[in-house]
Amino acid sequence: MEQKICPVDVISLCSAGGEIKPLRLRMENEAHGLLRIDIDEVISVKEIQYVGIEAQVFLCRAMVDRERWIFELKYTIRTHTWCLLRRVC
Repeated sequence: MEQKICPVDVISLCSAGGEIKPLRLRMENEAHGLLRIDIDEVISVKEIQYVGIEAQVFLCRAMVDRERWIFELKYTIRTHTWCLLRRVC
């Protein structure tokens, strides 16, 4: 389990009911290049509250450089920011 918290840019879809679904993210890789990741599936969504800050954590699946990634994205509701919490596998 790789622990890596970094801010990312996310394109998401918001439904009429207020549900958010991430579609694509962009992040900086180790070589300081931009990596674009298309999210294949959102496996689960959970709402968390940490020190009074509401957030949603999305467990997502994607193909990155012919390798299957499962990772967690966190959306902080009050600040409208996304970060990559960790790569599960």
